[in-house]
Amino acid sequence: MNVKIANKREELEHAYQVRMNVFVDEQHVPAEEELDEHDATAIHFVAYDNEKPIAASRLRFVEEYGKLERICVLKEYRGHSHGKYMILEMEKVITDKGYKKAKLNAQTHAEAFYKKLGYETVSGEFLDAGIPHVTMIKEL
Repeated sequence: MNVKIANKREELEHAYQVRMNVFVDEQHVPAEEELDEHDATAIHFVAYDNEKPIAASRLRFVEEYGKLERICVLKEYRGHSHGKYMILEMEKVITDKGYKKAKLNAQTHAEAFYKKLGYETVSGEFLDAGIPHVTMIKEL
C-alpha cells in the first residue's frame, strides 16, 4: 500500500471516490454532507494498492490540533492495517507542521481501533450524519 498526499487532481478525485463509496454508498451518509466546505482547504490523503485507490482521509488544523477526518478504507481491504498506516501518515504531517496533538471524531464501532493507536475518548456519544460518534485525542 502506498499512501500519498493528494496533490494532483486525479489523486483528489480518487480520494473523493473512496469516500463516496464508503460513506455514501455503504453507510448512507447524504452526499451533500460528505463533501463539504472544508474539502477546499484540507490536506487530502489517498492510499493505493498498486494503482487502485483503496483508502482516503483528510486533515485540517483546528485550534491546537491536527484534526483527522473522513478516514475510510474500502470494505474489501479492511482488516489489513491500511487504516493504521493512513493514521500514521497523517500524524507525521501533523508533527511536521509543529503540532503536538491529534483529534478525531470516531464512529463508535471504530473506537477500539483508535484506542489501539493511542487515542483517548474525551466525549460522550453524539450523532454525526445519523451515525454514533465519540471525540478522541492523542498527544503526539
